[in-house]
Amino acid sequence: MASAVCIITARGGSKRIPRKNVRDFCGKPIIAYSIEAALQSGLFDEVMVSTDDEEIAEVARGCGAAVPFMRSAEASDDFATTADVLVEVLSEYAKRGRGFDVMCCLYPTAPFVSAVELREAAAMLDAGATSVVPVTAFDFPPLRGYKVGPSGELAYAFPECALARSQDLPEMVHDCGSFCFAQVSAFEASGGFMTPGVRALRIPGKLVQDIDTLEDWDLAEWKYRAMIQKGER
Repeated sequence: MASAVCIITARGGSKRIPRKNVRDFCGKPIIAYSIEAALQSGLFDEVMVSTDDEEIAEVARGCGAAVPFMRSAEASDDFATTADVLVEVLSEYAKRGRGFDVMCCLYPTAPFVSAVELREAAAMLDAGATSVVPVTAFDFPPLRGYKVGPSGELAYAFPECALARSQDLPEMVHDCGSFCFAQVSAFEASGGFMTPGVRALRIPGKLVQDIDTLEDWDLAEWKYRAMIQKGER
């Protein structure tokens, strides 16, 4: 593969789970899992962490990642997007005379991501994809979902699908919230990962877990320990 950078986005200001990115997850800081998967993949010329937090930077370096510069205040506030962070990182490398053909945005709270999945995504880029987004199927068909009004009233979100059998509805998937790959030129032209030529990498549901609340965290640890017992990790 062409020159490649893995950018792990880990700001310090987590609100719902304090110090989320360096919180202990099954025995080590959760960010360590993302760093280890990226390093073990052997895909990247640089595995770096973009952060505004000195503790996160220290933990990241201890796990083998680079932190060549700190994230700016503008890219660290509550309104900055992931794309803003990635653009800043690429720009900072360019100022230092480094450019990359391929990048992976890997989230710091993705303990189920493995080097195997990263290699699969990279192979899809090599085969002609401009970007790769990992996806998984919804647990329940969203077209059969409800919406709740301001007074608690219930209504079908899509009345035209209310009587349809689940198996007759089109499959819908959602992104896994774990990582994305892209040709840098395609990302820069589109401003994101939904580029012309984007491809889906299917991930089993058991390897997908949002970690936004403490309840999510407990469930993720339970799933991870169960996988260890089964020899799947």
